[in-house]
Amino acid sequence: MENAIIRKIEKSDNDALSKLIRAVFEEHNAPKEGTVYSDPTTSDLYALFSKEDAVLWVGEVDGVLAGCCGIYPTAGLPPYCAELVKFYLNPVFRGMGLGKALMNKSIESAKRLGYNKIYLESFPEFSNAIKMYQNMGFRLLQKPLGNSGHHACSIWMLRCEEPTSI
Repeated sequence: MENAIIRKIEKSDNDALSKLIRAVFEEHNAPKEGTVYSDPTTSDLYALFSKEDAVLWVGEVDGVLAGCCGIYPTAGLPPYCAELVKFYLNPVFRGMGLGKALMNKSIESAKRLGYNKIYLESFPEFSNAIKMYQNMGFRLLQKPLGNSGHHACSIWMLRCEEPTSI
């Protein structure tokens, strides 16, 4: 996207991001309880992602907050594994390459932060995102990893990086 900017979250993004995330759940009639929808941290993502080993990327198009995607060290995950989190796009900006750009930026960040496995949780209601995850190398798991606290999720996926030789 020519006029898109991808940048780190700013404190002033909190309200718009929480509204965007909840609107996507409502749009897809996805479960609200036991998900990021009802998670109190969704209202202050800037604070949540202020950790050194986490990052949330925000996509902005012509000054409009269009989407987000990030990496977070969810408790209980295996060593060198982080979670791909908060991947949401405003419907107006879907299908333009912004989602893929946000996901690639997050995957690059995970590698830079020292992670070689990326886990995610989702729902059947987000079937287009599931297809994208599979195209990006994520494979389905039989059960959840870690302790995200989002017990309503029913799809779990993992992407492993090939070890690099020196």
